[in-house]
Amino acid sequence: MSKFIFVTGGVVSSLGKGIAVASIGRMLKSRDLSISVLKLDPYLNVDPGTMSPYQHGEVFVTVDGSETDLDLGHYERFIDVELTELSNVTAGQIYSEVISNERAGKYLGGTIQTVPHVTNLIKERILKLADKSQADVVVVEVGGTVGDIEGQPFVEAIRQVRNTVGQANTFYVHVTLLPYLGATGELKTKPTQHSVNTLRGMGVQPDAILCRADQETGDDERKKIALYCDVKPEAVISLPTLTTVYEVPLHLENEGLGDILINGLKLPDTAPDLKSWQTIVSVDREENPETEIALVGKYVELQDSYLSVVEALRHAGLHNQRKVKINWIAAEDIEQQGPDQLLSSACGIIIPGGFGKRGLEGMITAANYARKSNIPYLGLCLGMQIMVVEYARNELGITDATSLEIDPKAANPVISFMPGQKELHSTGGTMRLGVYPCAFKDGTKVRQAYGREHVEERHRHRYEFNNDYRLQLEEAGLVASGTSPDGSLVEVTEVYSHPFMVGSQFHPEFASRPERPHPLFKEFIRISKSVLREGGQHDLFQDQD
Repeated sequence: MSKFIFVTGGVVSSLGKGIAVASIGRMLKSRDLSISVLKLDPYLNVDPGTMSPYQHGEVFVTVDGSETDLDLGHYERFIDVELTELSNVTAGQIYSEVISNERAGKYLGGTIQTVPHVTNLIKERILKLADKSQADVVVVEVGGTVGDIEGQPFVEAIRQVRNTVGQANTFYVHVTLLPYLGATGELKTKPTQHSVNTLRGMGVQPDAILCRADQETGDDERKKIALYCDVKPEAVISLPTLTTVYEVPLHLENEGLGDILINGLKLPDTAPDLKSWQTIVSVDREENPETEIALVGKYVELQDSYLSVVEALRHAGLHNQRKVKINWIAAEDIEQQGPDQLLSSACGIIIPGGFGKRGLEGMITAANYARKSNIPYLGLCLGMQIMVVEYARNELGITDATSLEIDPKAANPVISFMPGQKELHSTGGTMRLGVYPCAFKDGTKVRQAYGREHVEERHRHRYEFNNDYRLQLEEAGLVASGTSPDGSLVEVTEVYSHPFMVGSQFHPEFASRPERPHPLFKEFIRISKSVLREGGQHDLFQDQD
């Protein structure tokens, strides 16, 4: 039987529960235990796929094509696992299933209630993941904070799980804020006491408390929390703000949380092996030269919208002995100010994914600047489509070349609908989602970067490269360097004569890991670090190392 660790949050949101869950998973995996992870999201959306990035941040896509919470990206990067749709459950999914069951008569005309009908389905999803994954430990994060109205069924469900699987197979961790009052110079424990009291009032007694603050939690505060919250003093864990999130597993291990979990769940007492993780953190701390990358996007005000891209750049920087400095540039600003002022110091330009026509002309201008200036360019999903539009306009002379996303009545849509998509009107679940195969053309930069001929990568898009223009573009120097195995869908494009101008229809950022950066990002940074920007006027290349 799988063991279960349930992680709740208190006082305020955005404390880093997702990082804590990912770190717990990493610590346990370092002890040769198999891990699976589940995020319980109390919002009523069926999935985050149609939610605004400004509200929800990035939509993370699993290998099986599920649109999920961005915390699943943390889980995959830290634990190095591939999760599925079973690892993200929303209240919208649960309530939809309850209503569907009621309409189908599965409750035999009974009165439908939150307890037991809603809570039973939540428990079923938790236990289903354990059954399907056969993991030694399933770590479950409950989104939101304790006391939220919408989160109450989820807390009730995790309380009931202990009765179902037994006390010895469950462990509850509560992540809570200790605010610092500058007037008195104190970390205050009272909000934590109230949060734990609320949790206990719902029938869940935490077995460990992670104390989030900008500084270390002192012994006096720990003793007070242990006394008032009925937790063993050694299980009150200090979790200060660290230099990098990748330090968190090492810090929690040093604080003794790993041993507490092992003993609490009666798991095999294997010594942790975190040497490779320690190496990553050590390299991350080094004072390496900076390489500036301009990220030209639509949602740069909320950087979590591009979380996996940021982390993939960071991973690539670590393995190229560079600190990647991201210059966040709103695409609309390029439309208003032009590229010279905003991109003159960039050693590389990346255009990530997005939806809607706002800012697209600014992205096209940025792609043109990168091509004309020989600045390394990496286009992801929308960024690949932008690259195609720019090339068709400026090299083929098709001045009205565009995407149907920009102009649904376009005369020259070099980016068009996927086959079978034109008649769909729903916005949810109508894209190409999840893993699809890709075959690379010999002699191309992308083939060299990957070092192999075939790969599988994750997709999330509705529009495709229009094959009607493929021959023209290839003859003009824009190569379809990666396609579906049957050659019908263009997956990767690159400019033949450019040092590195590559666009991928898929999202390589989702597969990047700290210990194993994605090949496209790794090669992008390797080329970018060789760019010299002299006063923003000349773009020269050093010798490649």
